[in-house]
Amino acid sequence: MTTPKVAVKMGADGVPVAVCSGDFDMDTTSLLVEACYEATPGQPLVVDVTQVTFADSSFLNALVRLRKDCPLTLQGPLPDQFRRLLEMTGALGLFAIRRPTDPAR
Repeated sequence: MTTPKVAVKMGADGVPVAVCSGDFDMDTTSLLVEACYEATPGQPLVVDVTQVTFADSSFLNALVRLRKDCPLTLQGPLPDQFRRLLEMTGALGLFAIRRPTDPAR
């Protein structure tokens, strides 16, 4: 298991970016939730998932919950395993996906 990390930084367009790396499961997804709610209550948010090596349904659930509280965009390209999770659950269409050079929506 790769130790999960979340660091929130300000993007060039002024929108906070939560950079996630490592493996996220039921025991570690709270790192994402706590960092995002602390840094961006109700504001637009970008979640950079390019360095996520594993994500389970609890990570997806956290993203869906965050999306209800603030405009949320995923920054890709999406890792293969995470893309398959989104496709299998029908959740891919819930998220705007941008490349690092695109502005947040």
